[in-house]
Amino acid sequence: MDTIASLFSFITTPVSWVIVQFHKVYGSIFGPDTGWAWGLSIVSLVILIRICLIPLFVKQIKSTRAMQTLQPEMKKIQERYKNDKQRQSEEMMKLYKETGTNPLSSCLPILAQSPFFFALYHVLNGIATGDKIGVINEQLLESARKAHIFGAPLAAKFTDGSAKVEALGASLTDVRVVTAIMIVLMSASQFFTQRQLMTKNVDTSVKTPFMQQQKMLMYVFPVMFAVFGINFPVGVLVYWLTTNVWTMGQQMYVIRNNPTPGSKAQAAYLERLHKNVTHHGGTRRRSEKAIVKAIVAKGRDRNEAERKFINALSKAGFVAQADGVVTKGEAQAVGQTEDGTPTGGAAAKRQQPKRQSKSRRQSATPKAAGETTSLVKSEEPEDDKPSGTAGAAGAKPAAKPGSAGRSKAQSGQRKGGPQRPKSPSKK
Repeated sequence: MDTIASLFSFITTPVSWVIVQFHKVYGSIFGPDTGWAWGLSIVSLVILIRICLIPLFVKQIKSTRAMQTLQPEMKKIQERYKNDKQRQSEEMMKLYKETGTNPLSSCLPILAQSPFFFALYHVLNGIATGDKIGVINEQLLESARKAHIFGAPLAAKFTDGSAKVEALGASLTDVRVVTAIMIVLMSASQFFTQRQLMTKNVDTSVKTPFMQQQKMLMYVFPVMFAVFGINFPVGVLVYWLTTNVWTMGQQMYVIRNNPTPGSKAQAAYLERLHKNVTHHGGTRRRSEKAIVKAIVAKGRDRNEAERKFINALSKAGFVAQADGVVTKGEAQAVGQTEDGTPTGGAAAKRQQPKRQSKSRRQSATPKAAGETTSLVKSEEPEDDKPSGTAGAAGAKPAAKPGSAGRSKAQSGQRKGGPQRPKSPSKK
């Protein structure tokens, strides 16, 4: 540990200076020798560091999204060159270069925190051994050694013996109980952070080795924190627990407001966005417009949640524009279906008449023939009607030669001679 501490000694002085400045503020409120003053100084140091790391966190999110987008292509390369590992690696590097992604970008916040972590560990270890570190003089060193957090000294560890703990003015039971609780909370917060990432913010339509790797890390990281946590001083446990809680809250905010496409979080976000749009009559915030713009640009490549969102807007009378603005559509406004094709107005397809069944067509034919016969009867003059029994029986009048032939042909009777009996129709 001395070798590692010497490597990060360049940042030990700035870290100790920041802690001392925060200690002056909290010491004036809670007292300079209290655990609240020193503990809150460490918490404030974490918050300051994480605020400075927000740009790296944004870059981490973009890199993770890009890696998730590339998973189908990566899987194809792995299957194509499964027997040639060297060619597989070359194709992977080529894919990263073409898309501008970096697999190590997701580790940037952790790597950036490492110097501060080791510098803080070195400072707290110096407090435990009574060594002056950075700007911490003898007076501040004595004050820090007297500080207790829930009965545990700031520099005590779970593995310390009773003699060392008693030298710091505490009991071994208090130290182990406090450190054990903090280790459990630290591991649980890490597990919950990774779990909400896997269950809510991962594209469930793509099954790749990357997802299996993330699932494995969900269980590996908490175990690592538990193993290494027993060797951390109480002050370092405060630091690591605070940064885990910060990461968990920061990730919850990102998942809620900028979810991964195809994830459960995106479906929940689009449902909330639909309610806001229908309530306020359109999109209001820039982030909402950016997401709607991306969905409209996808066209037929939209996932299930995005198609439901566009359909729900159309049913409510809204139209999503290409610039991300959602406006109230008119009666003849042109909208978009779930596959991106226009609907309504001139683009709507003309409805085709329904096809009639065979029985309805057959029943309609005699009726039409009867109507034709009645028309012919009404057009014939009364003088041409034959007299006698045939006329009384309602015999058919003489018609035009062409029409008479057609009517006989339609009735299925011969022109002369005995008539053939009708056979029953085959069904």
